[in-house]
Amino acid sequence: MYSGLVHAHSGLRWIALILLIAAVVTAIGKWQGRSGYTDGNRKLYLFTLISVHTQLVLGLILLFISPKVDFSQMSDKFYRFYSVEHTTGMLIALVLITIGYSRSKRASDAIAKQRLVGIFYGLGLLLILASIPWPFRIAGAGWF
Repeated sequence: MYSGLVHAHSGLRWIALILLIAAVVTAIGKWQGRSGYTDGNRKLYLFTLISVHTQLVLGLILLFISPKVDFSQMSDKFYRFYSVEHTTGMLIALVLITIGYSRSKRASDAIAKQRLVGIFYGLGLLLILASIPWPFRIAGAGWF
């Protein structure tokens, strides 16, 4: 079960990242181009939100069953990364993305919607990229 969850969490990150990058590029492009807010934009932003929330659910399950998480070993960089840094960074990113989606739904005009998604999803993307255990990091995992 653990191995399957790790592979699902690691593999689905690529879908979440691709959707997030597409959402940020679309939102910033339409914001700067003063373009409208379409139903396709809404669906892209919603699917992005769903994908990062799915990652949250898988990540929370792994937080409780993973041997890489050990809160008693904070002096070890490896355990600290998975126990605190990865978890905290991803949770903050998820909150930013959720706030961006929620506030964009309530915004009155198309430009404001795109601006909110571009800013909040963009900040979330930066935090996610900084919090992923890339293979070249000390606490790195595989590419998949």
